Amino acid sequence: MAKRRFQRKKPQRIRKEAEPRINHHIRVPEVRLVQIGDESANDLFPTREALALAQQYELDLVEIAAQANPPVVKIIDYSKFMYDLKKQRKANKANSATTEIKELRFGPNTDEHDLNFKLKNAEKFLQEGNKLKVYVHFRGRSIIYKDKGREVLDKIQDRLSDVAKVESPPQMNGRRMIMMLAPTSS
Repeated sequence: MAKRRFQRKKPQRIRKEAEPRINHHIRVPEVRLVQIGDESANDLFPTREALALAQQYELDLVEIAAQANPPVVKIIDYSKFMYDLKKQRKANKANSATTEIKELRFGPNTDEHDLNFKLKNAEKFLQEGNKLKVYVHFRGRSIIYKDKGREVLDKIQDRLSDVAKVESPPQMNGRRMIMMLAPTSS
């Protein structure tokens, strides 16, 4: 009986983000040391000397900018560095503004009361900083009343003129007449 010829693949460690290399994982002949603990420095060192200096201070040699020539390193506490880095990324994510596009649907024969009710929601959406996609949907034979749909969108545009600006004017797209509104910058 012949032996099967295959090799078992080793599971690979998947890193979500490129973590900085530390200590013995830095494999370049020379590095630029910019920080030792809390003190600033800006000197070129052979990697072995920088590593010995890190061991002397009982800290880690952490690669900050791997793409630089020579790579930039700091002698710091690695766990504290990673904690601060995660904290900074979380703060950046919280501060990044994401704009959503909210949609409001109307019919060509929408009554005044329904229009007023939906416009209150539209104002709220715009004041939160969201964009607004307003459209009139024509069902069945109501497609022949395009002028009524245009009138509804014009009313909306007039009533929201103080909190919104028209990003794209009303235009037909299939069975919908669509208008995009963006909040005015205050």
